[in-house]
Parts: sequence; C-alpha cells; structure tokens
Amino acid sequence: MRKKLPILILLFAVLYIFFIPEQPTAMKIFFKLVPMLLIILYTYRNQQENKPIHYHFIFFGLIFCMFGDGLLIWFVVGLTAFLIGHIFYTIGFFKVWNYSLARFLSFIPILAYDIFMSSKFITALNYRNENELIIPVILYIAVISMMFWSAIMSGQLYAIIGSFLFVISDSVLAWNKFISSVPFSGSIIMITYYTAQFLIAFSLFHLTVNQVKKQKPNTPIPTKG
Repeated sequence: MRKKLPILILLFAVLYIFFIPEQPTAMKIFFKLVPMLLIILYTYRNQQENKPIHYHFIFFGLIFCMFGDGLLIWFVVGLTAFLIGHIFYTIGFFKVWNYSLARFLSFIPILAYDIFMSSKFITALNYRNENELIIPVILYIAVISMMFWSAIMSGQLYAIIGSFLFVISDSVLAWNKFISSVPFSGSIIMITYYTAQFLIAFSLFHLTVNQVKKQKPNTPIPTKG
C-alpha cells in the first residue's frame, strides 16, 4: 500500500485540479483535502519506527497546512493555519541544520523577495482599502521565506525544491487575489502546492538518513522493508 500511495496522491490531485467543479463548496473542499490526507498517510507510513525529532515538526506542519486548505474560504483563518504549519516546517528543518556559507548567504535573495512582495502587497491592500490584511500578509511572507531558508540550510534537495514550490504557489495565490489576475492561476497554485507538500514529505527519509550519518558515520541506515 505504501508504494501505491504516491500514485493515489497524483490521481486525486489531478481529479481535484482538473475535474471537480467549484460547486457545491463542501464537495470541492473535501476533494481538495484528499491529496493532503494521503500525503500525511504516506509520511506516517514511510518513516522508521523510531522517528527523529524533526519528523514530528514536519508531520504537524503537514497537518496544519491541511487545516489551512479547508479553512482558506475564511482567508485570515486559513492563512493562520498555514502560518503555523510553516513555523513547524521551519523548526523541523532547523533541527537538521547543515551549514555552508553558500547556503547561508541565500538569505540575501530571499530578503530581496520579501521586500519586493511586501511593497507590492502594501500598495495593493492600501488601494483596495483592506489595510487590516497588511500585517497578516506581511507576516506570512516573512514566515514562508524563513521556512524556505531553513529548508536551504538543511541541504536536502527535495526539501529545498518543495519549499521553493510552496513559495511559488503562495506567491501566485496572493498576487492573483490582491494585485492582478494570473492566467491559469488555479492550476498553477494547486500543482505547485501538492508537489511542494509531497516533496517536503518525501524529503523526511533523506533528512533522517543524513542526520544518522552525521551522528554515526559508520552505522548502516536501517530501512523499512
């Protein structure tokens, strides 16, 4: 079953993105959550019995992001759930900190992204007279950027790609919602989002292997059968 889960995740993601209608809303939300439920199940079943501390943070990050999926119809509530999820991801990635100067300096372009996006959204929200959203949106940009940087500092390729795709997904969502229409935004947002979440989940095994190697360099890595 564990090996079939990625196929099921892909099938339900395609079903939601391309075939489920916008109405009724309850059915739309249900099918939106199914791929995340399967990713969480995949994460649970794809780890060793003695789960390291970073696993638990990323696992709870997945759960809060799933809550965000269902609650995003109330934008600030959903945003808060996603923000908590990103905080869990960030702590989890920092638990497997793998320093290099090149990775550390990646905060510079990330900070440039923060400044650019924040200025765009402040202008747009002022224009739309939605000033109450400025602080939540700016805070969210800062937190997801920190999450991306923490993934980079883990040095794990799947975590880095997944986090980067998450930034793309949320950037397109926010740009489309507040600044200007993005062609095919719905498909872009969900394709990058589901891919991001799966890659973050998939990265857990590799992060665990890397940690064990750092702690016990001559110890074979146990795997599940």
